Amino acid sequence: MGRSEMEVDARSGYCAATRTFRSKRADVPLPADKEVDVVSFLATRRHSGVIALVDAGSGRRITFAELWRAVAGVATALAAPPVSLRKGQVALILSPNSVHFPVAALTAMSLGAVLTTANPLNTPTEIAKQVADAGPVLAFTTRELLPKLPLSHDLRVVLLECTRLPADDSDPRIVATIEEISATPPDPARRKYRVTQDDPATLLYSSGTTGPSKGVVATHRSLISMVQIIMTRFRLEDSDKTETFLCTVPMFHVYGLVAFATGLLGCGATVVVLSKYELPEMLRAINTYGVTYLPLVPPILVAMVAHPKQLPLGQLHKVLSGGAPLGKELIEGFREKYPHVEILQGYGLTESTAIGASTDSAEESRRYGTAGLLSPNTDAKIVDPDSGEALPVSRTGELWIRGPYVMKGLMNIIYIYFIYICQHFLDLLGCLRQNLLYDTIFVEHLV
Repeated sequence: MGRSEMEVDARSGYCAATRTFRSKRADVPLPADKEVDVVSFLATRRHSGVIALVDAGSGRRITFAELWRAVAGVATALAAPPVSLRKGQVALILSPNSVHFPVAALTAMSLGAVLTTANPLNTPTEIAKQVADAGPVLAFTTRELLPKLPLSHDLRVVLLECTRLPADDSDPRIVATIEEISATPPDPARRKYRVTQDDPATLLYSSGTTGPSKGVVATHRSLISMVQIIMTRFRLEDSDKTETFLCTVPMFHVYGLVAFATGLLGCGATVVVLSKYELPEMLRAINTYGVTYLPLVPPILVAMVAHPKQLPLGQLHKVLSGGAPLGKELIEGFREKYPHVEILQGYGLTESTAIGASTDSAEESRRYGTAGLLSPNTDAKIVDPDSGEALPVSRTGELWIRGPYVMKGLMNIIYIYFIYICQHFLDLLGCLRQNLLYDTIFVEHLV
């Protein structure tokens, strides 16, 4: 019996025959061509956008034409000696938010390299541990953060800076600044490695629900799927207006990386990059650059509600919260103070390449205590953590999800069961539980 023949409850999306919840949102189209990487997918999207990135501090603007020209130039430079970055190697970004971050990320993935990112606030010891685990051959970082990289590791370094200083020549690891190699003439004749949707694209570190930080491997398919979900969620391709998003969340995190360094660049939206969050600077950027969408985390929302006066929000009409659930009191307090701004939520994990469920309208957001509907192209089960039994509607358990965006596995851990969950979801739930490999994306406790 095929899925179309199975009875699915229209209200919940639950199928009693399989004990599976099916997303009530329409599936998003995914490319049939397996020989496509996420960067090519983004670069070939048609849209009417002109400005891709804006530095909130300096006002510097980068057009889409300049962005893709820079990616091509940096790729040409890094594919050649002395770096010779190639498919399967790992490239690290250790940097605060900047307009250089997307260029570095897109360049690495376009060459088939696997991108890993590190929190700039991490200690040198923590960064050294990640470097030892991931094994990067190249690091993109700033002059200020360079001392945090381990000296003993043979890393080539590209500085995410506009100019090169004489002192840089004293460090043999430094090969160039990003601005220098952005001007490299693209070489159409250079050897290009075959990069497919199944190839690893990112290696992001997450502590999951328990234990030490683990490297989560996502593929180009994972990112392409999430790009399509993001564009569908905001309906940006159907709009005649260019929307402007303010990047307040860190790009090293899956939330920032997927939204601001990949997804939104495929639909013509303008991304205003805030190097670090400060409320006065955020408000200045919102009003100076005509920001219409504000993705943020709950503490920023709390600050906006707690402020003694109504803050000037200019053309802002949507706030997108993620990272932790919002309570009824906070949502109602925000709506009362800023009635012209719609508040939406998203739920996801590093292991789900960002969004697994979301509220996409004011009506959905009024259902307090929910993270929204499952993302498109998603199946889910609520599983009893003790018995491993899949549960029906309105029961409490662990959330197990399946979708094209789900991670490929964990770095340096035997993850055959994670691969199987994408291929044989209905058959291997018990096997996953018995092997204690389900404590990543699949163990979120929900009611």
